[in-house]
Amino acid sequence: MTLSKKFLLLVFSLLSVNTFAQKIEIGGGLGVMNYKGDISPDFNPALARLGGNLLFRYNPNKIVSFRSSIVLGSIYGDDSKVNDSFNQLRGQTFKTSINELNLITEYNFFDYKYNRYHKDWSPYVFGGLGLMKFSPRDTPVTNYKTLQVVIPFGIGIKYNVTGPWDINLEFGARKTFTDYLDNLGGDNPALPKNQQNDYSRGDMYYYTSLSLTYKFIKVYCP
Repeated sequence: MTLSKKFLLLVFSLLSVNTFAQKIEIGGGLGVMNYKGDISPDFNPALARLGGNLLFRYNPNKIVSFRSSIVLGSIYGDDSKVNDSFNQLRGQTFKTSINELNLITEYNFFDYKYNRYHKDWSPYVFGGLGLMKFSPRDTPVTNYKTLQVVIPFGIGIKYNVTGPWDINLEFGARKTFTDYLDNLGGDNPALPKNQQNDYSRGDMYYYTSLSLTYKFIKVYCP
C-alpha cells in the first residue's frame, strides 16, 4: 500500500468515527439577583442587584451534565417600592450579600454535543443542593444562622457559539430555609407586633445569568 493510500485510509477512519469528546467544561458569567420575601412579596425586577458566577461542568453524555458553581452577589428590598399599605407604613429597607456554593444536575432536552459541522443548542432544566452564606448590611435583629442550605432549581438554554465556546442563559430560584435574608424575621424586637412579618414563609432569591463556557475537546485516533 502506497503512502498516499495509507493517508487517505487514515483520514477516512478519522471521519467515520466520533472523534470528539467534551467531558470537562469551565466558565463564568454575570447576572442579577432578585429577592422575594416580606419586604418584597412578589418578584420585582426593579430591585435586582449585580451578581457573578464561576462554574465547572462535567458532561458524561449528551443528555445529563453535572455542575458545581460559585455564585456571588447581593439582594435588596424596599418597602416603599411595594404597592401595599402595610409595607409602605413599615418603611423597611435592606441589603444582603450572598455567597453560594452548589452542586447541580442538568437535563438537556435535546442531545447536546459539539459538532464541527453545525452549532448545537438545547434547553435544559436543573436542580441540586447548595450552601449559602449571607451577610446583612445592618446589625442582625436576632441571633439567626447565616450559613444555610439552599435548593437551587430552574431552566436555561445553552448554545454552541463556535468550536469549544458555549453561552448559557439561565434563570434559577433558590429555596431557602430561613426568614432572615432581609434581616426581618418574625421575632424582631425593633418593630411593634403589628409590623411583624409572616415568619411561616421562608425568603427566596433568584439568579439570572449569562455565562460563557469552554470545553476541553480531545481528538481520538482509531
